[in-house]
Amino acid sequence: MTGIWGILNVTPDSFSDGGRYADPVDAVEHARVLHAQGAGIIDVGGESTRPGAMRVSLPMEQQRALPVIEALTDAGIPTSIDTLNADTAVAAVRAGARVVNDVSGGLADERMLAAVADSGADIVLGHWRGPSTDMYARAQYERVAREVAAELRERMTAAASAGIAPDRIIVDPGIGFAKSGEQNWQVLRGLDELTALGCRVMIGTSRKRFLTETLGGGSVSEQRRDLSTAVTSALAARAGVWAVRVHDVAATRDALAIVGAWDGV
Repeated sequence: MTGIWGILNVTPDSFSDGGRYADPVDAVEHARVLHAQGAGIIDVGGESTRPGAMRVSLPMEQQRALPVIEALTDAGIPTSIDTLNADTAVAAVRAGARVVNDVSGGLADERMLAAVADSGADIVLGHWRGPSTDMYARAQYERVAREVAAELRERMTAAASAGIAPDRIIVDPGIGFAKSGEQNWQVLRGLDELTALGCRVMIGTSRKRFLTETLGGGSVSEQRRDLSTAVTSALAARAGVWAVRVHDVAATRDALAIVGAWDGV
C-alpha cells in the first residue's frame, strides 16, 4: 500500500504553513498528530524551497531542524530531512533521520551524494533544474514526463556512482519545480515513465499552486487544497507510486483507503 509522508516545515516562510511550527515544541506536537493519523515518516525541513525563497545559513537550518528530529527519534517516530545541504543531511542522520530528501537530486551541493552514501541513509532524488528564485525560467520541455524521467535516471546513475545502492533510492518528479501548471499535470498523467525507472517513486502535490489554478485561481481555502491533494494522491497511488508527501495526513489516509476498497486491495 502507498505510504504517507507528513510534511513538517520548521520555517517562518514556507508557502503554505510558514511559521506555524517554528517553535520546536509546536513542531514535535504536530508531528505526533501526523504520525498518529498515519504518516509513516515525518519530513522535517528547516529551509523553504517555495518559489522565490532565499537560502538560509547552515547554522540556522540546523538550529531549526535538528532538535525536532532528535525529539521525534527519541519518541520512536521515523523522520527524514528535507535539505539541499550535505552537512545538514549528515547531521540529521546522526540525529536519527532515516532518509535525506534532496529536492535538487544532489545538484545543489556536489558533496551530497557521497555524504549520503557514507551515512547509510536512503535518499529522495528530486527533479530540479535550478534554484527556486528562477526555476520557472527553466520550464522548457517537449515531452515533459519523458524528459523528467530521463533526468532522474541521470541522477540515479550519479547516486549509484557515489556508492548508493538502488534499493536506497527514491525518485520524486518535483511537482511544482521548474514546471508550469499544465506541465505538472502532464507529469502526473505520465507516471508510468517514472515507475518504469525501477525504484521507489514519491509524489508531492500538497497545496501546490497548480491545484489552486485548476480550481479557478484566486483565494482557494486550505481545506479545498487539501481535498485536491488527497484526490491527486489517491490517483498517484493507483498509478503505482510508493509514497505521497502531504500536509493533511488524515484526508489523504481516507482517500487512499477508499481507493483501496474500490480496487479490492
